[in-house]
Amino acid sequence: MKILANDGVSQSGVDLLEKNGHEVILTTVAQEQLENYINTNAIDAILVRSATKVRKDLIEACPSLKLIGRGGVGLDNIDVDFAKTKGVKVINTPAASSESVAELVIAHLLSGARQLNKSNREMPLEGDSKFKELKKAYAKGIELSGKTLGIVGIGRIGQALAKKAIGLGMNVVVYDQFIEAVDVQLNFFDGQSLSFNLKSISLDALLAQSDFISFHVPAQKDYILGAKEIEKMKDTAAIVNTARGGVVDEKALLEALENKKLSFAALDVFEDEPTPPVKLLMNPSLSLSPHIGGATLEAQDRIGTELAEQIIEFSKK
Repeated sequence: MKILANDGVSQSGVDLLEKNGHEVILTTVAQEQLENYINTNAIDAILVRSATKVRKDLIEACPSLKLIGRGGVGLDNIDVDFAKTKGVKVINTPAASSESVAELVIAHLLSGARQLNKSNREMPLEGDSKFKELKKAYAKGIELSGKTLGIVGIGRIGQALAKKAIGLGMNVVVYDQFIEAVDVQLNFFDGQSLSFNLKSISLDALLAQSDFISFHVPAQKDYILGAKEIEKMKDTAAIVNTARGGVVDEKALLEALENKKLSFAALDVFEDEPTPPVKLLMNPSLSLSPHIGGATLEAQDRIGTELAEQIIEFSKK
């Protein structure tokens, strides 16, 4: 098969595909030029992440396509149902980036809890002249241990996060409209393990109990967290969104931060990517990252290998 990895793929994935007789093209083709490129080069498969969109019009216009691969979990940038009607296989890698996303959530929680997002801005500017003042200003951080983390969506990423939070001594509560309960197992370096049963509670109960809330759900038509939901949260609670833009109402979030209803928030995804509003980017109570949840070297390596294995299996049929 001739495979266009338009948003890139790890070398381990390339090597595995080429070892099995497939041709991998690593050229990044602009969205508006994809149709012509795929047809001109008779591309059999296209691999994407979140940047490239594979919509109905592109699938319709490119009869050579047999497979669409998404490096990651969400498939909202691919018209999956239409692809199936055209006999085009759609694959993704739901397990490959779970650990990476979960670790980013913990990083953002620690950043906000210890106000690193703010001190990292001020120390380069005034650390040499106002060290004592800054020390006093940032000496009121909080610990994660003993606090309650609410996880909205307890799939693979939510479970990975739950394990890390429990390891930090946090109380974990979960809400999932599709999963009633789940067992998560913590494996330790010496071979010991512990299992924890997490039962889904109502969203309202989670909002009321949680000191921190993290979202791990697919793209939504409506906000899961808007002004009405924020009002149900503890004063000075905090939220982290590494799921999808549109899960959290950013305008309501900014208002809550400005009114001190929430202590801080962290966003890895935005409603308007790749151009989030400046007002959002400049808010000092936000810990921010540019949609890098699954973007670790280890995750990219797993994603490439997992995609390659699925393509090899598909090509044998």
